[in-house]
Amino acid sequence: MSQSKKHILFSVNSSWNVINFRSGLIQGFVAAGYRVTVVAPKDDYSARIEPLGADYVELPMRQQGTSMLQDGMLMLHYLQVLRKLKPDFYLGYTIKPNIYGSLAAHCYGVPVLNNVAGLGNVFVRGGWIQNLAKFLYKLALRRSRTVFFQNPDDRQLFLEQGMVSHAQAGLLPGSGVDLNRFQRTAYSARDGAEMEFLFVGRLLKDKGLLDLVEATRMVKREYPKIRVSLLGFVGVANPSAVSLAEVQQWQSEGLLHYEGSSDDVRPFLRHADCLVLPSAYREGTPRSLIEAGAIGLPLITTNMPGCREIVDHGYNGLLCEAKNPQSLADVMLDMIRMPLTERKQMAANSRDKVEQEYDEKIVLKKYLEVLLGL
Repeated sequence: MSQSKKHILFSVNSSWNVINFRSGLIQGFVAAGYRVTVVAPKDDYSARIEPLGADYVELPMRQQGTSMLQDGMLMLHYLQVLRKLKPDFYLGYTIKPNIYGSLAAHCYGVPVLNNVAGLGNVFVRGGWIQNLAKFLYKLALRRSRTVFFQNPDDRQLFLEQGMVSHAQAGLLPGSGVDLNRFQRTAYSARDGAEMEFLFVGRLLKDKGLLDLVEATRMVKREYPKIRVSLLGFVGVANPSAVSLAEVQQWQSEGLLHYEGSSDDVRPFLRHADCLVLPSAYREGTPRSLIEAGAIGLPLITTNMPGCREIVDHGYNGLLCEAKNPQSLADVMLDMIRMPLTERKQMAANSRDKVEQEYDEKIVLKKYLEVLLGL
């Protein structure tokens, strides 16, 4: 069979995820001569998949929850799609497509590639859910050809727990970023005492939002004119989601400004002076840090897996301790007090690091190397 006819079944837990994080990869596969079918739940972004050059198949899926009945039905849906489409490869992202989509693909002998894009709160909170996730991962991934991880800590954890073998386990720099779309921007000349810190992401407690609130309260005692802005979905279906009422309360106190959500984060990044992500859970490779780095912003994040790989402390940003508002406040103060020339250099270093390590072309090349070897 010629390469031009090889068919990749590409599955993620939401069409929103596909459009915002995987568009460049899908277009790269299509440009390389592959047929791509995206299998994902239907949402407001589903209609934007086919213009990427891919086919779209709706797949009912609940992102949250551990209902055996619902997950059993999801497995059946995957089996039906695979039997009908007969793809040459299956590529799964996020936990349910990685588990149930992979198991279904194995049933038909379809070569499987997985991308474990972070472990989320399941691997932070522990308990029976974590044990179940480990068991299902081990069952689903044992026959996968390649399992890509987005940071070395997650890769090592899966190796130590026997969920993957050394021969399977690969490493990717996240999903990469389109450096033509996220171009270097001239850094702001704003005084540190009036600088803007920007948080981008789902508004979750696990992403350190409560720590950011407390740290901001500390910092504003000395620098009341700083601005801390939030950009992202509020009230999402997640156990650690913050409510709109909480966000409005923070706004009324003059602590934070909520910018809503947007499909294009670039204008917000260009207006900011520093990207802050005080995440307290196991990220894969946070997209917000990579995109802010590509624009050319200094970064503040926690010394957590997935985050610390992007920030070299003192070079392109500053690291703080997770779940420690005082530590976060300290590095925010360090950023405020830093001479403008040093902040500008950090901003330039951020862009340089992203160009060298996180270009989406690097990610596409690694996938194509694996596919050509199957």
